Amino acid sequence: MQVKNVLLAAGLALMTALAGCSTDGASSMFSNSYGAKRDLGYQLPAIPIYKVDRKYHRQVVSYPTSEVPGTIIVDTNARFLYFVMPQGKAMRYGIGVGREGFEWKGTARIAMKREWPVWTPPAAMIKRQPELAKWSSGMPGGPSNALGARALYLFNKGGDSGYRLHGTPEWASIGKAMSSGCIRLMNQDIIDLYDRADVGAKVIVR
Repeated sequence: MQVKNVLLAAGLALMTALAGCSTDGASSMFSNSYGAKRDLGYQLPAIPIYKVDRKYHRQVVSYPTSEVPGTIIVDTNARFLYFVMPQGKAMRYGIGVGREGFEWKGTARIAMKREWPVWTPPAAMIKRQPELAKWSSGMPGGPSNALGARALYLFNKGGDSGYRLHGTPEWASIGKAMSSGCIRLMNQDIIDLYDRADVGAKVIVR
């Protein structure tokens, strides 16, 4: 009987591992979702996800909140973005955030969504980095574009906030404070978020 119980416990442990569960509250992980793929005519390279801290892998977690499903909550300190789901769950993504002096917080809404968007560096950024002047009229979308595979444009009461939720080819920046204020996700994650989030959705940055 004892042997049977040991075997049963081992089997359950194996099933849990195969399901991608973790000990930090995740009920589903998507560590196998970062492979190469063809997307709208562009070749999206694979991410060596084993080099990214496991906590930043896309996963469903327990996340009780009074916000309605479809709301996006960004925790800049923990470097997580939560897409609120029904029944106290959320899809959690690892993010990169603004470096010192470029942090921000507040509430906005998604005004537009774009696939493989054009990136136009702001004048202030060009002043800091003159080499970007060649893109003053816009850098075409593509795998090397700073906005990555997708962008969600955030507007507030004053109009365009200038901030975006967007992809990045710089997967190693996830979990770090390196951007000029925008919230960046791995390209495979921003594609997933893009497909879930609606125009008009509330975005809370804390």
